[in-house]
Amino acid sequence: MLPRWGQGDAVRVTRNVRNDGTFPGVNTGELLVRRGRVGHVRDVGTFLQDQIIYSVHFLDEGRVVGCREEELAGIDEPWLESRFEVRQKVRAARALAIRGEVRVPLHSGGEILNLERCATRGIVYHVHFDCLPGNPLQVPEAALTDRAGGDA
Repeated sequence: MLPRWGQGDAVRVTRNVRNDGTFPGVNTGELLVRRGRVGHVRDVGTFLQDQIIYSVHFLDEGRVVGCREEELAGIDEPWLESRFEVRQKVRAARALAIRGEVRVPLHSGGEILNLERCATRGIVYHVHFDCLPGNPLQVPEAALTDRAGGDA
């Protein structure tokens, strides 16, 4: 298990980082660093001997935050801003079909499980829809709206 980045390397956080209760002086659940922000690695360590944890200094926020490797991207990697976040509640902005059969009706509710940023396809979300239990779908950003019906 070798770290991808070293001390001093610039990295970008790929998802919003909220206080899990370990950041002093900030309420649990409060936003620490917004996705897309750039910081510099100050230290590299491990957690439970199988996860690499980076101490990242986000200068604009004035915070040093622990980030898992999968929450970071290299500063030279292309960055696409996303409208939605992991665990965000969404609705289908149009009916979604699998092999020509509508499986997710318009306005069906769901939750973002994960997202992929691709330079050619844009943002693609892995969404679990309530009407299709156990079958997450890959959905383009344009096919989603937030639970309230507007944009995120």
